[in-house]
Amino acid sequence: MAARSAGRSSADTSSADQGSTAQPARRGRPGYDRQEILHVAVDAFNEYGYDATSVGLLAERLGLSKSALYHHFTAKEEILELAVGEALDALDAVLDATPDGPAADRLEHVLRGAVHVLVDKLPFVTLLLRVRGNTEVERAALARRRAFDNRVQELVVAAVEDGSLRSDVDPRVVERLLFGMINSIVEWYRPGRGQSAEELAHDVLVVAMQGLRA
Repeated sequence: MAARSAGRSSADTSSADQGSTAQPARRGRPGYDRQEILHVAVDAFNEYGYDATSVGLLAERLGLSKSALYHHFTAKEEILELAVGEALDALDAVLDATPDGPAADRLEHVLRGAVHVLVDKLPFVTLLLRVRGNTEVERAALARRRAFDNRVQELVVAAVEDGSLRSDVDPRVVERLLFGMINSIVEWYRPGRGQSAEELAHDVLVVAMQGLRA
């Protein structure tokens, strides 16, 4: 009896192994990761405005429950902080990677890089430009934007001082005009239609720098 019992047990085990190999466990609906949720949220913030976009609306767009959304993010403010941070980090990286050389050439590097960031991260930059300082997260983002602007102004000043840019212009006005032009791209540029990021950057530099070069 013991031998027969052992035989049956071995066969049962073999059948179970074959069954588990032939019938893998079913997976449920694939979940979202944080980056995917971030992209959906940024699109909603840009469409409805950050203040008007509720966690419930985000959950509905994602097809998730609120509790599932809170599993990924502690609050709506955390999503905003990550979103504007993605744009600001990319812009700061452009400045940090500025090569040595004449200040005007370094300024061109920053302008070209800023256009690429805008095109590559269009929804995130669009959201950043719509921040108005209504929350602590927004005020921190605005402070980082001002720090970026100040560093660009320093480049303009250096270019005037080394004679590579004309001296009859106010560096603060120059910086605002340059980035006013670049930032306006978010209002009309549509990826995949017309110019590439590099072609767009070339046109911006031609328009911007021909009137500034000494």
